[in-house]
Amino acid sequence: MSKPALLFVCLGNICRSPLAEAAMRRAAANAGLDVVIDSCGTAAHHIDSPPDPRSVETAAANGIDISDLRGRQLVVEDFTRFTHIFGMDHQNLRNIEALRPELSTTHVSLLMDMVPGREGAAIADPYYDGEDQFGDTWAHVWMAAEALVERLR
Repeated sequence: MSKPALLFVCLGNICRSPLAEAAMRRAAANAGLDVVIDSCGTAAHHIDSPPDPRSVETAAANGIDISDLRGRQLVVEDFTRFTHIFGMDHQNLRNIEALRPELSTTHVSLLMDMVPGREGAAIADPYYDGEDQFGDTWAHVWMAAEALVERLR
């Protein structure tokens, strides 16, 4: 079996998905897991842009530097490069499924589906909701990353 390859997807790839990527990188490293990890957005708004400064600050507060990440858009090839694609909310999940090739065997779900008792829950977009929402986003993606590590062990 090839190693797991995980893709985290939000709308613009500047807030939630870079934080999910960071959380998963840390959780996987802590567990000694060998996985491929990336993030992207379903929209083209922030291609080649760094993460939102509030995401960079939130990751840094948790000991992770994400300032070198750059936004990219989900492409059809991602369905062959990744074993798992996780949407941050229901609209992103619909956008992922709309692009998904008919015969794709890639696991596609909401990220919070990995957390027992949180199945079907969305990770709210903190972009317009103020600084304190980024901490909530981090708490959710960290919870999901830890649950995902347990599933991958």
